[in-house]
Amino acid sequence: MNFLKTTTFLIAAGLATPLLAQDAGGRIDIVVQPEPPSLMLGLVQNGPTQLVAGDIYESLLRYNTDLEPQPSLAKSWEISEDGLTYTFHLQDGVKWHDGEPFTSADVVFSADVFLRETHARMRSSLAYVDSIEAPDDQTVVFKLKTPFGPFIGVFEAGTMPMIPKHIYEGTDYANNPMNATPIGTGPFKFESWEKGSYIHLVKNEDYYLEGKPHLDEVYYRVIPDAASRAVAFETGEVDVLPGGSVENWDVQRLTELDNTCSTGKGWEFFAPHAFMWLNNREGPTADVRFRQAVMYAMDREFVKDVVWNGFGKVATGPVSSKTNFYSDDVTQYDYNPEKAKELLAEMGYDGTPVSILPLPYGETWQRWAEAVRQNLQEVGITVDIDSADVAGWNEKTSQWDYDMAFTYLYQYGDPALGVSRNYVESQIEKGSPWNNVEGYRNPEMDAKWAAAAVSPSPDERTKIYSEIQKEIVDDVPVAWLLEIEFPTIYNCNVQDLVTTGIGVSDGLRDAWIKQE
Repeated sequence: MNFLKTTTFLIAAGLATPLLAQDAGGRIDIVVQPEPPSLMLGLVQNGPTQLVAGDIYESLLRYNTDLEPQPSLAKSWEISEDGLTYTFHLQDGVKWHDGEPFTSADVVFSADVFLRETHARMRSSLAYVDSIEAPDDQTVVFKLKTPFGPFIGVFEAGTMPMIPKHIYEGTDYANNPMNATPIGTGPFKFESWEKGSYIHLVKNEDYYLEGKPHLDEVYYRVIPDAASRAVAFETGEVDVLPGGSVENWDVQRLTELDNTCSTGKGWEFFAPHAFMWLNNREGPTADVRFRQAVMYAMDREFVKDVVWNGFGKVATGPVSSKTNFYSDDVTQYDYNPEKAKELLAEMGYDGTPVSILPLPYGETWQRWAEAVRQNLQEVGITVDIDSADVAGWNEKTSQWDYDMAFTYLYQYGDPALGVSRNYVESQIEKGSPWNNVEGYRNPEMDAKWAAAAVSPSPDERTKIYSEIQKEIVDDVPVAWLLEIEFPTIYNCNVQDLVTTGIGVSDGLRDAWIKQE
C-alpha cells in the first residue's frame, strides 16, 4: 500500500475557501496503538477498538465535553417525571452499511438481547431495566424498575453500540463471520484491514446527516514502535497521534513542531483511571495487609513526574477527581516503605514470589511495571514481570491468571456506570477483562453501591459514595495508581477533531481538513 498522501485544493474562482473547506473531502491518517484485537465493539471494549470502531458503530446519543447528552441515532428523547420511562425518537432514513434500514427493532435487539450477554458494563446498567419496547419503527421505550439517575449516560457507542439484528440474531455472536467486516450505521464504513499495517475506513455516502462526514477516507496506521510513530508524525506520514500513542517524553518535543496542535480535551467522559488488579483469591495478594503494603511501597509521585512526565494526578481511590461524587476523605497511602515493611512482617510474608503483568500499550507501561517492581523489592517483596501482547493480556486477566496486573478503566461520568462494575460481586465473571477481575467480595459494600445508584437525591448519593470510598480504600481490592492524562497531538489543518467528551473515538463525523 502506498501511503503517499495528497491534498485536495479548492480552485473554483471567486469562491471563498472557508465556505467550502469542510466539503473538500480528503484523507487523514491516525495512529492506532496497539492494533485492536477486534473491531466488533459489542464484543470488545479495548481503547484501540473503540478508537476505530467508534466511527463505524453508533448509539442513541453522544455527549459533549460537559457530559451533556446530544443527539446521535436518536434525534430527541423524553424522560418521565418519575424517572422510570425513557422514550427515544430515532433519526429518519438511517441505514446500516449494507443498505438495510435501521429501526427500533435493532435497538431492542442490541440492548435487550445482544449486550445483555456480551457486555459486562452494559449488563450492570440493564439490571435496572424492566422492559425495552418498540411501539413503532422510529420509537424505543425503556422502562426502568426503579429510578436510576445515571441511566441517561449509558447511550454512547462504547457502552451501548447498536448491533444489526439482521446479521446477529440467532447466531453465535463471538464466532459470527461478520465480526471481521463490521457493519454499523456510523459516518465511516469498514473497507479493509491489512494486519500489522493499517485499517482503512471510507466515507458512508448514505449517512443520515446531510453533508457529513466531510472526509473521504481514514487510515488507522499500525506502527508498533513508539519512536517510529513519532517520526511518522514529524514527517507528515500521519496526521493524528491520539492520546497514549507516543511515549510521554516525546510529547513536548512534538507539540513544539510547526503547524502542530494538541489538546487534553476529549477524555472528560472516560476519565481514565489507572490501577493494578490484585488477585484477591489466592497467594499473598489475598491478604489485605499485603495489598496495603503494596500501596505504601509505591512511589506514585515519582511515577507521575518521571514515567508520565507530569501527565496525571495520583489517585486517592476508586473514583477519579474528574468524576461526579469524588471524595478525598480516605486513608492516604503516601510513599512509606517502613510502613509497608511493618505490614509485611505483621502478616508473616515469607517471600513468596508475585508477578506483575504490564499493560501492553508501550514502553511507558513497561517502565511503570519496572518502577513498581523496584519499589516492591525494596520492601522485601519478590517480584517477576510477566509480559504479554494485547491478546495474551486479555486472556490472562479474563481467566484470572495473574497476581498483579496493570490496567486502566473508564469512569463514564458517574460511579454507577464506570466504577462500581469493578468492585461488586455480581460482576465477578470469568472471561471478561472489564469487570471485577480481582474477585473482591463485600456484600455490605454491594448494598451501598446499589443504594447510591438508585437514590433520587444527589445529597444522599454524595453521602453514600463518600462512605464507600472511605471504606473500600482501606480494603485495597486493587492498587490505585494515577488519574492519567492523554494529550492528543495533531496537524493543525485537521479541524473539529475533538467535539465530544469522547474525543477522537467518535469525532471523525465532524472532522475536516483546512485547505491551504
